[in-house]
Amino acid sequence: MKLLENKSAIITGATRGIGRGIAIEFAKQGANVAFTYSSSVEAANALENELKALGVNAKGYQSNAADFDAAQNLAAEVLKEFGAIDILINNAGITKDNLLMRISEEDFDKVIEVNLKSVFNLTKAVIRPMMKQRGGSIINMSSVVGLKGNAGQTNYAASKAGIVGFSKSVALELGSRNIRSNVIAPGFIETEMTDKLDEKVVQGWRDSIPLKRGGTPEDIANACVFLASDMSAYITGQTLSVDGGMLT
Repeated sequence: MKLLENKSAIITGATRGIGRGIAIEFAKQGANVAFTYSSSVEAANALENELKALGVNAKGYQSNAADFDAAQNLAAEVLKEFGAIDILINNAGITKDNLLMRISEEDFDKVIEVNLKSVFNLTKAVIRPMMKQRGGSIINMSSVVGLKGNAGQTNYAASKAGIVGFSKSVALELGSRNIRSNVIAPGFIETEMTDKLDEKVVQGWRDSIPLKRGGTPEDIANACVFLASDMSAYITGQTLSVDGGMLT
């Protein structure tokens, strides 16, 4: 029995890293997958084919989650193509790191817009269909940085902490309609982005984690499968840290 059989999911920012890992795991668990990407058409086509090969319906949409109207249009198109929106995973995000003394207003605003406002945009776009269905699972990607802060990441930490407060409020508003809203806070996850870092630095991070390794996109994807499936039917308004014990 596949845990997400016949469910349809929207996953934002899915052509690489964590988003890609979630999309593949969801398809393996039987979910039809609509995913967004910002620029890489080639990577999107490759992912679409990979997902379809797993026997599900899949489609990539070039869409800017930070744009309110684009989010509304995306939800309408997905509804038309897939017939339902059972799961939303707000995963798209960026960083523009700098110490507060040096950070520009533009870099602050951009990170809030892409990381936090996009969550508002897409959640607002899917709640009507979910309310009609009387069910749905919304999963928002925060970060350990949103829970504990990090020097040089005031903009990123603010955006990721904002996601937690937003998600708890959505859980309170929509619980009576059987719509659940939860947060996943990844720790140090090894992706294409971390491959570019100095190996000594990365090993230092691994050593500081109780489980002595970085996480994988699959680690995050498995947590998403749990929160998207009926296995977590009585869980809402929660933040699940998937961090190898980093915040313990």
